[in-house]
Amino acid sequence: MSITLTSNGPHIVLVTIDNPSKANAMSRDMLADLAEVWENLERDTTCRAVVLTGAGDRAFSAGADVSGDLSASEETAATINRALLKTRAFSKPIVAAVNGVCLGGGIELLLAADIRYAVPHSTFGLPEVKWGIYPFGGAAAKLATQIGYVHAMNLLLTAENIDANEALRVGLVNELLPAEDLMDRALATAGLIAANSPMAVQAVKQFVSSGLAEQVHRREAREQELGDAVRASADFREGIAAFRERREPDYT
Repeated sequence: MSITLTSNGPHIVLVTIDNPSKANAMSRDMLADLAEVWENLERDTTCRAVVLTGAGDRAFSAGADVSGDLSASEETAATINRALLKTRAFSKPIVAAVNGVCLGGGIELLLAADIRYAVPHSTFGLPEVKWGIYPFGGAAAKLATQIGYVHAMNLLLTAENIDANEALRVGLVNELLPAEDLMDRALATAGLIAANSPMAVQAVKQFVSSGLAEQVHRREAREQELGDAVRASADFREGIAAFRERREPDYT
């Protein structure tokens, strides 16, 4: 399991979340690697556009790998923020190619992408509250801004998945494409971006993404407070136990 980088021409980098046996769920180590990838690409003067996808044909990313370490610390929170581009502006445009399941942290990573294509069999959801987890990766802060209040709250509070057609309807993705056309379209769009003035493109991206990042950052302390209370609760312990035991949670 890893984050892999592939060069597609002189100015386009393909970033792949590679853990297909677990629907491309991201471990703590993978999140740390992804954070480093963004920092390296920010400094890479040859990179003008990024295409982001998941390995295989089943999943973009099922989010965090909750079978692993679930401890919390300031350092862990900072790593997650950097990996999901939650509170920082990233100057290189990101085109997402959603090739299947996109859940939890997968959606939170998707929210950092500027243009989003998906295959018709993709599913999208934020299951955190079902399992007693607070969505720390930015969904609570960003989603309403991107797709509107009622659509965001439906995803955040019901923990139910939506299909690709609904994701298109509410504006979570730009377009649905057959699986065989997905990567070609994503790379072609990245190519169009990379052919434009990198100075102008990155100035626009920096302005838009910095506005979103500043908004999230202003409320970060309050979100951390609320999320920490959830993590310390009996609901969190029951939810994680239920998830790992593959049963429905029983909240009392």
